[in-house]
Parts: sequence; C-alpha cells; structure tokens
Amino acid sequence: MKTDSQLQQDVMAELKWEPSVHAAQIGVEVKDGVVSLSGEVSSYVEKWNVESAAQRVSGVDALAVEITVKLSEFGKRTDADIARSAESILSWSSTIPAGAVKVLVEGGWLTLSGEVEWQYQRQDAAKSVRYLSGVIGVSNQIAIKTTVLPAPSASVVKSEIEAALKRRAVADANSITVGVAAGDVTLTGTVHSWAERELARRSAWASPGVNKVVDKMAIVY
Repeated sequence: MKTDSQLQQDVMAELKWEPSVHAAQIGVEVKDGVVSLSGEVSSYVEKWNVESAAQRVSGVDALAVEITVKLSEFGKRTDADIARSAESILSWSSTIPAGAVKVLVEGGWLTLSGEVEWQYQRQDAAKSVRYLSGVIGVSNQIAIKTTVLPAPSASVVKSEIEAALKRRAVADANSITVGVAAGDVTLTGTVHSWAERELARRSAWASPGVNKVVDKMAIVY
C-alpha cells in the first residue's frame, strides 16, 4: 500500500504527464488515501481532465475536488449563447432522441434534464456539452425511462460484469456482489481500481431491464 506521500507524488506526476492540464496550477493533498485537489483552471473540461487523471492513479480511494473554473475574457459567453450551442449539439447527436434532453444555463453552469431510454444516451448528452466554451460546470439530471422489459436477474447481471472484466484481463470478479430489486441493481463489494469500478457499472447498465444502478463498491488496492 502506498503512503500518503507516495500517492501525492504519483498524482502530481500524472497531472504533469497529462497534456491537457496545467499541473502547476493544481494543488494536491493526500490524507488516508483521500486526494484533495485545489486550484484554478480556465475551463470546465480542464477540471474534468484533472479529476480523470487523478482517478487513473493506483491507490486513490476517493477525491475531494475544490477546483475553481475561472474563464478568461475570451472564454466568457452569455447564458443564452451557451444554451443555444448546447441545444444545437444535442440536436445533431445520432444517439440522443430529438427533444428528449432539456437545457438550462445559469451563470455558466449548464444543467441537463429530461428522459432517455439508455444510460449511454445520458452519458453522451453530458459528454457532448462538456467541451463548450463558457461552461463552468455541468449537472446531469437526465432520468432513465422506466423500462417495460422484465426485471433482470442478479445472476444475469453478475455474468455480464464478469464477462466484461475478463475481456479487460481482470479475471476475478468474485469480490463484486450484485443485488436486484425490480429494475434496480445494487453493486457492493470491492474492486481494485477506478477503471474496474467504472467497467462494472457500465456492464450493469448494459443488462436489459436495468433502470437504475446503485454503486456501493469500495476500491481496495
């Protein structure tokens, strides 16, 4: 297990290695495996990239993010302009049904609402607006429509997760426990990295009949 000092050095090195991040502007503190990120960035997507880079580092149990997005004069836009751009991008998406997602922008903070049928559509919507200039934050409040498909069984969801982990050369998924109530899937147990955790979540969402995934997994290195 890494010491807090080792983990701090690894996170700082990962941030320095990530070309989309100005690492010198990011402060990194670690206590008991919890990484706190602070500082100032010039765009929301850079903040996102900082968080993603930190999550890639082995040993990170949790993140506390206190990064401020401060737009340059050239990056500032009106809320109406951001909203129009977001609506235009969403309308061009081949994965998101027309009119399914609503956009609200207040003070540069973009909120998405509405309903879609699949989790990947929800994720695509947030990803498509993340890179817009003038945005300082994104709240994804898009709901997943209640499916009329039969509720999945725990064994089927478990098999899907195991198969996905094995395809990624992660042979052991026995530490993940799957609970199913109606169309809600709850994942508990342990994984060995943020990547495994995300893969297990995506695998659960991909199972037919899943309306909600509750992640209670812990990362153990």
